[in-house]
Amino acid sequence: MKVLVTDPIADAGLDVLRDAGYEVETGYDLEGDALLEAIADANALIVRSGTEVTAEVLEAAEELVIVGRAGIGVDNIDIDAATDQGVIVANAPEGNVRAAAEHTVAMTFAAARSIPQAHVRLKAGEWAKGDFLGAELDGKTLGIVGLGRVGQEVAKKLDSLGMELVAFDPYISQERADRLGAELADLEDCLSRADFLTIHTPLTPETEGMIGAAELDALEGGYLVNVGRGGIVDEDALAAKLEDGTVAGAALDVFAEEPLPEDSPLLEVEDAILTPHLGASTEAAQENVAVSTAEQVVAALAEEPVANALNAPSIDETAFPRLEPYINIAETAGKVAAQLLDGRIESVEISYEGEIADEDLEFVTASALKGVFEPLEWQVNAVNAPQIADDRGVDVTESKTRQAEDFQSLVSVTVSGADDDVSVDGTLFAGDDPRIVRIDGYRVDAIPHGKMVITRNTDEPGVIGLIGTVMGDHDVNIAGMFNARETHGGEALTVYNVDSDVPESAKADLEADERIIGVRYITLNGQ
Repeated sequence: MKVLVTDPIADAGLDVLRDAGYEVETGYDLEGDALLEAIADANALIVRSGTEVTAEVLEAAEELVIVGRAGIGVDNIDIDAATDQGVIVANAPEGNVRAAAEHTVAMTFAAARSIPQAHVRLKAGEWAKGDFLGAELDGKTLGIVGLGRVGQEVAKKLDSLGMELVAFDPYISQERADRLGAELADLEDCLSRADFLTIHTPLTPETEGMIGAAELDALEGGYLVNVGRGGIVDEDALAAKLEDGTVAGAALDVFAEEPLPEDSPLLEVEDAILTPHLGASTEAAQENVAVSTAEQVVAALAEEPVANALNAPSIDETAFPRLEPYINIAETAGKVAAQLLDGRIESVEISYEGEIADEDLEFVTASALKGVFEPLEWQVNAVNAPQIADDRGVDVTESKTRQAEDFQSLVSVTVSGADDDVSVDGTLFAGDDPRIVRIDGYRVDAIPHGKMVITRNTDEPGVIGLIGTVMGDHDVNIAGMFNARETHGGEALTVYNVDSDVPESAKADLEADERIIGVRYITLNGQ
């Protein structure tokens, strides 16, 4: 079997492949027709960030089993096209955790003591001893945004230096934070208390631009360090806050646009320390990701489980036609439930009733977890969602019963936090028509698609008219409505399918009416 390697990886990874008996072909300058020709008979492809694995490339590779990314980012790989072609895509997310954490610590020290600035002045012939008054880390508060693998490693290292730890991560349990000695807080509290702030969250639509001018004001007098992902910090706002002294210093290894443009205002700010995305640039990290990627290629070609597959389902092909609709229902129920819950998720329960309970439902459960975690995790899917739950300290339970009161088959996803829980039930109508049929006990008949608004309100005349009027005033067209109530005159819940985004101003107008108990805007199907 042939493994094509189109971006340089450490020799240790190539040795793993050769020792397994595979033919290894390297082509580090391949592109265009040359790449298509080389990959035509390849069984595996290993890349870093340099090779664009497009749908055209995948279509040309009729023998391809797996694309291995020697690193974490897979922006250069068309995962949807790979899935369509039945090609596994796997990355190496853990190989550079230590390197990224150590670079974060190094950047923190560099910012605290103005090491690069002092170095430049000394090399220029200045003995600027009196111009730099640094900050010690001992006794200071470290704010951590994103307590995933790298965030946890940073927490361990800086905790040992005597720092107090406060973290913002809505999806990690207090128990896991307690083990690290970190106090969980909301973002504003985390920022206002931090002397130093490090960022380790994935870049998602929710986190893009998350640290802007208002957040930097909350960090007043503190230092910001980002070795995570570019685009989370508003770079123009950061440059301005460094210039006016609001933020004492910053150290960034990642940027919204890379390479960093020549006109970036950060380049003009003395208190900004900048490195060219060096977080994973250590010999050990490069060897780790190379070996990890090679081992996954070996497993895939041996038809064994692939540890870090991003798109490979584990389901019997004969059962897939029966389970496919419930996979989508479970994922949707998870998305809805997660977006309705206030606060961090501590547990997820997936239950099955009726005929569906006779099936092997591991992949359906994983799909429900994918729905729960998709709003916060980068590249989450049914393969890695269970591991994300474990990493986050989220308890997951699955239950089955052959008994079903109202439906032939029913999937229920319940997400729970410290003080609340939300349950969403889904089923199929007429064999293949998906429906959300219960939300927190309210019986509805909602089409789970696109954009949805879910309201809770008192059950009295005029409320639905109010909601329709407010939506109309904000140019939001209601495509469908599904209403339920507890008792006459009690509380009601209504699900609206809408044709466009619902602005915050519309939600505010609704919530200003005392009859409206709550409004939640939810997006599904990537819309």
